[in-house]
Amino acid sequence: MKYYLPFLLFFLSVFTHAQEENVKVDTIIKKPILDLKEEGFLKNIDAYFYSRLGFLNHSEHGRDDDFTEFRNSYVAMGIRGQIHENIGFSYRQRFNKSSERQSLDLLDNSIELAYVDLKVAPKTQLQLGKMSAYFGGYEYEFNPIDVLEYNEVSSNLLAYVSGVGITHQIAKNHLLGFQALNSRTMRYADLYEGKVEENVQEPKWPLALVLKWQGDFYDKKFQTIYSISRYRIAKGHATTYAVTLGNKYQTEKWTLMYDFNYSHEQLDTKGIVTSILNTEKIAQDASYIENWLRAEYMISSKFQALLTLMNSNSYAENAKGENSGFDHLKTSYGVIPTLYYRPFKEIDVRFYASYIGRYYTFSNFVKKDLDISNYNTNEFQVGLMAPLWVF
Repeated sequence: MKYYLPFLLFFLSVFTHAQEENVKVDTIIKKPILDLKEEGFLKNIDAYFYSRLGFLNHSEHGRDDDFTEFRNSYVAMGIRGQIHENIGFSYRQRFNKSSERQSLDLLDNSIELAYVDLKVAPKTQLQLGKMSAYFGGYEYEFNPIDVLEYNEVSSNLLAYVSGVGITHQIAKNHLLGFQALNSRTMRYADLYEGKVEENVQEPKWPLALVLKWQGDFYDKKFQTIYSISRYRIAKGHATTYAVTLGNKYQTEKWTLMYDFNYSHEQLDTKGIVTSILNTEKIAQDASYIENWLRAEYMISSKFQALLTLMNSNSYAENAKGENSGFDHLKTSYGVIPTLYYRPFKEIDVRFYASYIGRYYTFSNFVKKDLDISNYNTNEFQVGLMAPLWVF
């Protein structure tokens, strides 16, 4: 109880202050810390620094992994700009991420974005380099500094890969995007040599194809980000198919988001099914179904309340035995109530307090035959989010 008391006091003091404040909710004015736009060479260049530091208390029931600590969960710097009316660029590097050089795209793993953006027609943009894949859904669309905990598949998703992407504004409120990407950042030998079945081999080109559609309706009160993708991981039985449907409804004070995600992996690149089955080789024919819901409410100009709910289901074909079909292995749930406090209107610096509860339940087959028990984790966090626009 002594660990939870500071969190309870924080929530009580914040909610008391929020109820006393009765002001009109204003949009946060975002402006750079250093106003250097008058300098010609910096006129169209933006630099930013992202930092999230939290003090957390973590406990697990069913497993012995409790700790209390300060943690730099996300630290990154980036620069983006327009160096010509038709040419832009974006670069971002995350410092609390492995800097191992990737054998396929030849960049450090900590480099998340490094691409050139070309305007090839009035309504058409072309991106070349290492970029964020055009996956649908609003959980994925958030800046990572804003997500305290991802759903299971999203947390194991290879989000930044090299390739070519093109977007076209097909109508005033509708945009289409298409990408041809590497399906991984490491070469086959570094990832899968000796870890896959004999029918899985190195391909000539590990190609990923992604198609997305963004739509705006009712004066942008309702928006969508949908995508379908096909990832060829290796030659043989090693292709991933995925569909993501992201929906958002927004009013002056409320924002509601719901994502549905389905993926079938002939080779289990997420590793969740493989870890459950505990096989010597990477599992084949894994399927995942996820739901993610986030509600945001502007209490006042300085206080915002959030609630995230998520659910993930894992399946494997013929796990129980020959011709048993797609067997359910695990279901996980997540609940994340969060409170933001923004002391400054001009700069988006946020103090936050949050509880992260995760619950993992396994099928009777897994509990009986694989000797895995249900468990849950509880985490309390207070900290600072600072997505700073430097200039």
